[in-house]
Amino acid sequence: MALAGEEDAVSRFVGHYQEAYAEGRDLIPAPQKPLDTASIGRLDLHTITPEGALSGSAFLAADGTIVKLVGVQGCLSTEQMEFAGLQTTCTMVSLAGLTALLGEAEAAAGNAFPCHFLGQNNGSPTVRFAECFFMKDGETQSLSQVLISKGVAFAARDRTSRAVFPEYAQAEERAQKAKAGIWANAHFEHPYGERYRANPSTD
Repeated sequence: MALAGEEDAVSRFVGHYQEAYAEGRDLIPAPQKPLDTASIGRLDLHTITPEGALSGSAFLAADGTIVKLVGVQGCLSTEQMEFAGLQTTCTMVSLAGLTALLGEAEAAAGNAFPCHFLGQNNGSPTVRFAECFFMKDGETQSLSQVLISKGVAFAARDRTSRAVFPEYAQAEERAQKAKAGIWANAHFEHPYGERYRANPSTD
C-alpha cells in the first residue's frame, strides 16, 4: 500500500511541475553556483533512472532529485502554434519532446542511462545539473543535442547569450535550416526573450 502512495506522490510532483511549465513557468531554479562546464571533457558518468519529464529540459530521477540538462533550454512560449498538424503551444512541444526522448533513451539502456554532473543546488528537492547520454544506432548520443536536433528545444545560452556548448548552437542552426520540429512552422518566431529569461545554465 505504501508503494501505491509513493507512486501517487511522484505523479503529483511530476504533474505540478508539468502544469506550471505548460503555463510558461519553469519552476526549476537556476544554478546557485557557476557550473563546471569544462568538466564535460573528462566525463564522470553516473547511472540515472528517470521517473518523468518536468519541463522541456529537466526530469525527475528515481532517487528523488531533479536532473536539469545543462546544454538545452525548453521553449517557454505559450502562444498557439501548429505542430505536426495539431494546434498546440511551444511549451507542450518541448515537454512532449523530452517525454518521448526519455522513453527512447530508457528503452535503449534498460530503463537507465548515464549522466555527467556539472553542479547541483542543495535543498529539497535537490537539483542536479547534468548532461546525459544514451546509445542509438551504435553511437553515444547526448539527450540535449538530440532534443535540439529534433527541433523541440533550443541550445542553452548563458547571460551573455553565448551557447553553453558551441556544438549545440550549431545543431540548432542545422535544425532551423532543415525546418525540423518547431522550425517547420512558418509563423514561428524564435522566442529569444522567453528562451533567455528561463533558467540560464551559467552565471
